[in-house]
Amino acid sequence: MRPIQATVSLSALAHNLAVAKRHAPQSKMMAVVKANGYGHGLLNVAAGLSAADGFAVLNLSEAIDLREAGYDQVILLLEGAFSLQELKIASSYGVDVVTHSMPQLEMLEKSQLLRPIHIYLKMNSGMNRLGFQPHAYEAAYQRAQACKNVRGITFMTHFATADEEVGVASALDVFNQTTADMTGKSSLANSAAILRHPQTHVDWVRPGIMLYGSTPVSSTPAAEYDLKPAMQFTSEIIAIQEINAGESVGYGNRFIATKPTRVGVVACGYADGYPRHAPNGTPISVAGKLTNTMGRVSMDMLFADLTDIPEANIGTPVELWGNQVPVDAVAEKAGTVGYELLCAVAPRVPMRVVD
Repeated sequence: MRPIQATVSLSALAHNLAVAKRHAPQSKMMAVVKANGYGHGLLNVAAGLSAADGFAVLNLSEAIDLREAGYDQVILLLEGAFSLQELKIASSYGVDVVTHSMPQLEMLEKSQLLRPIHIYLKMNSGMNRLGFQPHAYEAAYQRAQACKNVRGITFMTHFATADEEVGVASALDVFNQTTADMTGKSSLANSAAILRHPQTHVDWVRPGIMLYGSTPVSSTPAAEYDLKPAMQFTSEIIAIQEINAGESVGYGNRFIATKPTRVGVVACGYADGYPRHAPNGTPISVAGKLTNTMGRVSMDMLFADLTDIPEANIGTPVELWGNQVPVDAVAEKAGTVGYELLCAVAPRVPMRVVD
């Protein structure tokens, strides 16, 4: 069996949830566990985040998996239901739904549900992705209130720039002004807003990427927020090459040695979820020491510089990201974000869960 694996730490997940709670002590925690728990495994992360007040997912199947695993917290479908049948199933499982468009509202009005459902009525406060425009929000609220299938309404929006210098002031003003004369609870803050904008800490907050130990703010490392990596992505050296100045490694001669160089071949490639476009110099850890990748990432293998790690040999452990190499550091080199790398870990990679 190839030596590659991803290890998920339940204690790190619980720690990161506690960090979110420390920042927003008066708010309930809606842990975002969509995308198979950001690549960590849905039920794995639910176990680590069992102290959360609720879980937010994308697909109805995820909500059902959580319910059938015994989780009785609030469960929210972040894009709502996509059909009358899904709405009926959500109702039967006691799953809340985001309602962000008139067709979804009309579906609620015409559905025959076993029991009324709680909705999160979403406002478009500037993201221009999902949600009712502010000028149409009150009318949607009135229709939802009058709907026999709606047993409660939580107001909701999502911030486009909570992680940037511009902040959330404009969007928050739009939201507050629009809902000023309405009665209900609200859910506003994502991870970045939890950490940076306490004025958004209302009834519910929705921590996402911070729960997994990756930063939601590109200018600030996760460790500065006391976040711990929930995933350690590891492998081993499976071959070693000694090359001379002028020789290259891998496809396309992406790396050409300028001196005698000791090259370690690592059992990990883009088919495992490592970014193919990671350049020379991407950080990697071998035998507990930081070094760099070299050459182009292959489907099943990549290269690490062992020149200054003479003790490294075949079978020496490698960390692609995790405790020594922040996933955000790899993502920055690859021109992406930690979210993408965590979500991209391939199904063929064995996953181990530790306390």
